[in-house]
Amino acid sequence: MIKFFLMVNKQGQTRLSKYYEHVEIHKRTLLETEVIKNCLSRSNEQCSFIEYKDFKLVYRQYAALFIVVGISDTENEMAIYEFIHNFVEVLDEYFSRVVSLMIMFNLDKVHIILDEMVLNGCIVETNRARILAPLLILDKMSES
Repeated sequence: MIKFFLMVNKQGQTRLSKYYEHVEIHKRTLLETEVIKNCLSRSNEQCSFIEYKDFKLVYRQYAALFIVVGISDTENEMAIYEFIHNFVEVLDEYFSRVVSLMIMFNLDKVHIILDEMVLNGCIVETNRARILAPLLILDKMSES
């Protein structure tokens, strides 16, 4: 099960965070700081899976953007690693180019994409056309 989903730039600034388990606000900032520090300090040659406290971290870097997913011990790391790539491909298909500023200015749309893919910490959809369908409908409605 996915516990949380973070998108972070190279400077360690959180661009998007989504929690699927309750974590108090002050603990979220501490958790994010530690998780980001752990992921950013690793080299490209190191594994993208980290055992951290009572869960695992799976992360992937795309240019200046890091995507970090906290998962339970029973979750398959490779499946989550591929899920991250699928998420970025969906963003790339919708926005043409995934950069940190795009996420900041279209946070609502990024949340919609993530909500279409993950429900209560479980991956429910990976088909790009089905994931983007609600956004395309919203775009058509806003044009007219």
